[in-house]
Amino acid sequence: MWQPICLTLAATAGNNIGKVLQKKGTVILPPLCFKLKVIRAYALNKAWVIGFLMDIVGALMMLWALSLAPVSVIQPVSGCGLAILCIFSHFYLQEVMNALDWVGIALAGFGTIGVGIGGEEQEVPPLSVFHLPLLIFIIAILFVLLNIWLRLCKDRRREHELVHSDVVEEIISGLQSGILFGMASVISKIGFIFMEQNFSKLLVPICLSVSISCSGTGFVYQTRGFKHGRAIVVSTCAAVASILTGVLAGIFALGERLPSAPLARFILLLGWLLIVVGVILLVCSAKLVSFLPRPWRRVLNKGTERNLRRSASVRSRDANPSTVIQASTLHHLITSPSKEKP
Repeated sequence: MWQPICLTLAATAGNNIGKVLQKKGTVILPPLCFKLKVIRAYALNKAWVIGFLMDIVGALMMLWALSLAPVSVIQPVSGCGLAILCIFSHFYLQEVMNALDWVGIALAGFGTIGVGIGGEEQEVPPLSVFHLPLLIFIIAILFVLLNIWLRLCKDRRREHELVHSDVVEEIISGLQSGILFGMASVISKIGFIFMEQNFSKLLVPICLSVSISCSGTGFVYQTRGFKHGRAIVVSTCAAVASILTGVLAGIFALGERLPSAPLARFILLLGWLLIVVGVILLVCSAKLVSFLPRPWRRVLNKGTERNLRRSASVRSRDANPSTVIQASTLHHLITSPSKEKP
């Protein structure tokens, strides 16, 4: 069980760090289009190319991990990518982290260890070819209900002439994107199960195509949520919904089982819980600190001002403005406190 877990950690690290490096590279690049001059500029940008390759390799490693272990194990562990991204951003991008960030990283790490200890090898469950359409139908019904709910919230906001989106709208956007991210892993796993059970080989690329479509649509919903709502709410709901979707779909739709031994089952469930709590802390740490009494804030933010000065001095030594790392990295987007609604 440790091999697919390590593969998942490496895959999610490649995905998250790769996106940050691509973001760093695009600072001096024009918008991507199919013009030869623009494509050549991207291909010659070292940071963007390395980030792109890391992202692709991470995706392939994630598929490898899904072929070796239950999706109810892989999907929660993939949530630790945010912890890896925070560590990378802290040491490489000089991003400032408070004490709650480190607590979240520790909880995610212990949760991953718990999943590795409590998880057990399972035989491939018998799967019907009708499971994939059934899952798509269930998700479609769920999205119809969420969209109806979202439309009702928007109509109510227009009636009261409110400009800013309601928190319910932000939650719905996060849930929609998270469910799609989780379903992308589930559908990929279904493709591998079909292959092992000697179904038609055409089902594997079909499942992978549907998985890619789910992931891409999830990014669209998440981006829409970031535009119209607070990133901290959307990111939290997306991360938790992605983990829960993978776990629930794996158990109830794919026939994956909890460990038979009570101790192993408890450790696995505890690992899931620690990962979810750790991810929530990493996303909401800045907001949670702002709600604490002032003496506690001073303790939790101890060293923050020193790190800020150090970060500023490091960036000021870089004389070429084209290589300065912008503050709008992925880690900064989801961990910094966003503007409150009036």
